Amino acid sequence: MNIADACFELEVWPSHFKTSSMIIIPKSNKKSYDFLKSFRSIVLLNILGKLIEKVIGEHLQFYLILNNFIYLCQLGGLMQRSTIDVGIALSYFICLGWVKNNITSTLAFNIAQFFPSLNHHLLPFILKKARCDSKVYHFF
Repeated sequence: MNIADACFELEVWPSHFKTSSMIIIPKSNKKSYDFLKSFRSIVLLNILGKLIEKVIGEHLQFYLILNNFIYLCQLGGLMQRSTIDVGIALSYFICLGWVKNNITSTLAFNIAQFFPSLNHHLLPFILKKARCDSKVYHFF
């Protein structure tokens, strides 16, 4: 917590937390190792940096939920709102539609690459509007 607090206080994310290493591991039982598909690459990040990112993420989530800034029906990716909860809610809505003789359909999409496409200049304004501490939005 002290390191995360210091990062916010100084408005800096140390470069050694951004550094990653990649190791290449040969896949087992391959006839030939002449092709890239015969290997698996694994990216390793600084463990302390990953831990601090997790702490920061949980604190942000706490304050955003506390200030009612996250839509109440937001499920996946939040503490106490897992994909199991999404499955239960979806099953409920499907069964409710059947009871009313409605046809039910579902649209799903993957937003795993959302953060790289996020407008990073807009993020501090969003955090400010969500009433996060000024140190938080200055940090970002």
